[in-house]
Amino acid sequence: MTRQHEFVTGIFVQAKLNSRALLEQVFPAYEQIFYNVFSVTSLTVLARCLEGDTEDWIEVIQESTGRSRSRRWTNEKVGKLEEVLADWREAGRSPSQSKALHGMVTLLLTMIVQLDELEKQMEEMAADLPEVELVKSIPEIGTKLAAAIVAEVGDVGQFSDAKQLVAFAGLDPGIFSSGKFTATSTRITKRGSKRLRRSLYLAVQCGMRKNANARIRAYYEKKRKEGKPYKVVVIACANKLLHHIFAILQKGQPYQI
Repeated sequence: MTRQHEFVTGIFVQAKLNSRALLEQVFPAYEQIFYNVFSVTSLTVLARCLEGDTEDWIEVIQESTGRSRSRRWTNEKVGKLEEVLADWREAGRSPSQSKALHGMVTLLLTMIVQLDELEKQMEEMAADLPEVELVKSIPEIGTKLAAAIVAEVGDVGQFSDAKQLVAFAGLDPGIFSSGKFTATSTRITKRGSKRLRRSLYLAVQCGMRKNANARIRAYYEKKRKEGKPYKVVVIACANKLLHHIFAILQKGQPYQI
């Protein structure tokens, strides 16, 4: 389930890039209306614009936002929308690009629904896994990220020690040897689970945000003071964090702050 979510998210990101490029050609002024052009409300309104509908925009927006937005906010959006629509309808535009943009907007709306459904299923499955709750005890790691880490690690009992798990994640340093010479490279092997590595990198960055994870932040500062480059230090922190994850999963005890 986590891999499917990652796969759909990747397509979603590419679809947004493609849609933004088309929007700049078809309806550039539209980006002035909504702060997040790719919100459900914005995409719904944009689809109606491209379909040529001239309906009650207040009703369209309120139907999408529900009670999350005030009437005043809605009126402001409608006023701006009608202003840019007046100019847009008078300007010439490519019918093929407009159809292409409408197709991408429809796809994005469908994918948002699919991602929401996947996330609900992941949360339901994660609720039955005590390992997810243990990993969530690490500061700034939420259900989705914890589920991805647990899914990739699997049964922690298959690893005899933390070093084996680190090697499985591909975070162990590579070894170069020639004849009698053997050197340890500063580069990691990247032979293991790239999804686990990506999740750990994200967990490290989340943990350092606002100094949420004091242990990882202290380790990061120590390595930086030693003159290590940022990327090297982040990898070292991911390695450190994976040792912590191994310990809490093996012992069945929450993370000690």
